[in-house]
Amino acid sequence: MQALHIAVVGAGPGGLVCARILQRHGCSVTVFERDASAGARRQGGTLDIHSTTGQKALDEAGVLDRFHALARPEGETWRALDPFTAEVLTVDEPADGVSHRPEIDRGQLRDLLLESLTPGTVRWGRAVTGALPQGDGTCRLLFEDGSAEDFDLVVGADGAWSRVRPAVSDAVPRYTGVTFVGNGFDDADRRHPAMARMVGNGSLSARAGSQGLFAQRSSGGRIDTAAMFRAPEDWHAAAGLDLADTAAVRRHLLDMYDGWHDDLLYLLRRSEETFANRPLYALPVAHHWDHVPGVTLLGDAAHLMPPLGVGANLALRDGADLALALVREPTPGQAVRAYESIMLPRAAKAAAGCAQGLNDILPPVPAAAP
Repeated sequence: MQALHIAVVGAGPGGLVCARILQRHGCSVTVFERDASAGARRQGGTLDIHSTTGQKALDEAGVLDRFHALARPEGETWRALDPFTAEVLTVDEPADGVSHRPEIDRGQLRDLLLESLTPGTVRWGRAVTGALPQGDGTCRLLFEDGSAEDFDLVVGADGAWSRVRPAVSDAVPRYTGVTFVGNGFDDADRRHPAMARMVGNGSLSARAGSQGLFAQRSSGGRIDTAAMFRAPEDWHAAAGLDLADTAAVRRHLLDMYDGWHDDLLYLLRRSEETFANRPLYALPVAHHWDHVPGVTLLGDAAHLMPPLGVGANLALRDGADLALALVREPTPGQAVRAYESIMLPRAAKAAAGCAQGLNDILPPVPAAAP
């Protein structure tokens, strides 16, 4: 393939694995990221990386051994508890004793991919505001500082609220009806031993109707928690809550979960941080677009769906598939068409499954009788 000037917008797992594989094959690529630095913000909790998707992408990137050195196979275990007795109902773990979906902290995954790139690949503090296809097969990136730069290919890997997506699609994420309200515990095994034993080595969930509680281990003794429920997107405003008022939010959540077992309510009562309101959004199921020369999407920018263990794996696979297509096909247009012909149907199937899965986990609240 001819030497190309490729831009990846967004330094998440999908964009970074794409850049890494391109560099392994001698291609030039620049990653633009609005964060000021790699450590500008916490990257969130933990991800289960599947052997059939995400791990294959990491193998193509040459970082699978590094991943396994950091991953936690024991984190694959899921416990489901009765919300009113806190008794363990089921334990989901590998039947063959071999982990196929080990967990890794989001930050650790990002760091190992960043470390694999040629120094200077990521341009930190370079916020993109838009992408304009130029009609000659190239695409112009617009930056927040008023500058612009043209590329042979722009890859939108910039997440749910992608600034690149409008170049190919007018779709926007819609609220799913489900909100997560997150919090967490540091050094949980020492400071909250009973709760840590209840959570176990992996994840815990308890559900009743359209409400749930969730807890998940990260490395270093960290346990992230979330109250999950169906409610209007402005539930906190309707309740007169200031989300910065931790005590008031805690009281409201404890009222919502009144009657649940005290061991589970500990996740709300004793959490140590400001509650983070995270309404879940999704793009339309089977989101697709007609091919636009010079630009494409991957990961959440292409197929945002509920967080049921699929998104990061699809993003990694997207990044690998796109990079390999660019290496193998004679022109960028042919490469992107080949990639999109695989990625879009795969994403549509996964999105339909996640939408149904969210309804199964937290059933919609029945409409009131007239």
